[in-house]
Amino acid sequence: MFPVTLSPKIISVNAVRIFLFLFLLWYLVPFFVPPGQGSVVSEISFPAGSGIRKLANELKAGGVIRSSWHFVLMTRLRGDAHRLKAGEYRFSDGMTPDKILRKIVSGDVDYRKFTLPEGYSMYQAAELLEQKGYFKRVAFLEKCRDKTALARLGLKEASAEGYLYPATYNLSRGGSEEQLLEQMVGQFNKAYAGMQEGESARQFTRHEIITLASIIEKEAVSAEEKPLISSVFHNRLRIGMPLQSDPTAVYGVRAFTGKVSKADIQRPSPYNTYLNKGLPPGPIGNPGRDAVHAAMNPAETDYLYFVARQDGTHQFSRNLEEHNQAVTRFLK
Repeated sequence: MFPVTLSPKIISVNAVRIFLFLFLLWYLVPFFVPPGQGSVVSEISFPAGSGIRKLANELKAGGVIRSSWHFVLMTRLRGDAHRLKAGEYRFSDGMTPDKILRKIVSGDVDYRKFTLPEGYSMYQAAELLEQKGYFKRVAFLEKCRDKTALARLGLKEASAEGYLYPATYNLSRGGSEEQLLEQMVGQFNKAYAGMQEGESARQFTRHEIITLASIIEKEAVSAEEKPLISSVFHNRLRIGMPLQSDPTAVYGVRAFTGKVSKADIQRPSPYNTYLNKGLPPGPIGNPGRDAVHAAMNPAETDYLYFVARQDGTHQFSRNLEEHNQAVTRFLK
């Protein structure tokens, strides 16, 4: 047999093929195989204007990719270098570079959830935010009173109290107090725009409606009773009778827990409806949809009083004699 001699051209072609194969292997294996099992979790901040190299270096330092150089190359070959979205992200070493890149391109930032319960005041909201480690209480309250920030949100009131819509919100890590405020007021505007006022409520401004709704929210336990409680306050306002609502006596002092003292109802405050006729100067909390709807659409009754029963519901009365009997029955 004669020996087979390969031409330099064939050797060169084979060498190129081997090189391409090894290159594809080097490129594709990290692309589809994560560096770990998901035990390493890293929070990465990608500010607006940052470059792909800085991001890749942080991913490498965080232990969620094997090679920053490989990640940069992959991003550029896919044409994604200019499509990356700024934000706060959370990754693990159980994610492939492909999945990490797709998450950043889509802007799937890491959120922290915050839920504001119905009726909570801005003071209680600030305390919740501080307890969760999101914002400082004082900083959030300052933003709620910031006239410039409120004006940008279309609010002419002295504070955002009443306009922080009770709901669950997604906060991006690194987000500001004003960004949360914008979400909450925006949600309020959307909800309020979808409500219709009844005839008896058209004499009130939006601010007065929200103020009344905040009192209803604090007084009511069940949604079914909110229109009835609303009717009591509407009837009192119509005849010039003080609202004498317990929650208004402690607003700005402490959270209302269902009871007030004699000292509370005698405490001088523009919000104290035992000492001042009419509505307070502003809301005493942030009402939910049911309370706002009840303020707009009170039930048609001639009730002027109500007192809490032991089961969370209320006994409604038309006159003081009926009310005193109810007080004796349920409170004494």
